[in-house]
Amino acid sequence: MVRLFLRLLGLWFVALALVALVVDGTATIAAGAWSATPFGQYWFDFAPGSLAAAQAFVQSEVNPLVWDPVVLTLLVQPAWVIVGPLGFLLLWIGDLGRGRRRRAGIA
Repeated sequence: MVRLFLRLLGLWFVALALVALVVDGTATIAAGAWSATPFGQYWFDFAPGSLAAAQAFVQSEVNPLVWDPVVLTLLVQPAWVIVGPLGFLLLWIGDLGRGRRRRAGIA
């Protein structure tokens, strides 16, 4: 059941990355210059409260130095650069163990 959830979440993230890549590609063609929407911009557009809550949590509970160099570096990357690999990682984790059973003759 967990593997199914991980695979569905991974497919969802890969689909979101593909949509973000198409949006960025369309904006790049329209502008005639490279244009990419940062991951942080999407997060702020869809859930600004959760972005502020995440910042407050990381700065108060984890370490303030983690937010500035680490998280901000991720937030300024194009969305498809962050969400795509995360989706493929979830797909891979959700598929672990299937190869061993397949080789053993178990469906």
